[in-house]
Amino acid sequence: MSTYAIIETGGQQLRVEPGRFYNIRHLASLKSNELEQNTKILIYRVLMIRRKDNIDIGNPWLKGAVVKGRILHPYLEKKVTIYKMISKKKTRRKLGHRGKSTRFVVDSIFLDGKEICE
Repeated sequence: MSTYAIIETGGQQLRVEPGRFYNIRHLASLKSNELEQNTKILIYRVLMIRRKDNIDIGNPWLKGAVVKGRILHPYLEKKVTIYKMISKKKTRRKLGHRGKSTRFVVDSIFLDGKEICE
């Protein structure tokens, strides 16, 4: 709880801690054929790191900060249904899609080549 990092990936910012898993929509650096189980990933877009009492803030990102993790599995989200109806015109259109997501676990957080532990 006292050590965490805020990263930017997939168009959103996440607060990540070592040992926890997270779901993200897009891993910008990986293509869909590279999203296999136990693929190791490095995230360099680290906005902030907190360790106990110290807080390091980047402008916009921290230099030398890396979040290491691995992909647990890619999966499809629940189906989103879009139903469009124009009344009195007998016009109905039903569309839907399932977004692709990836679940990954954070193994460690590094700052200037040193692993940050609790």
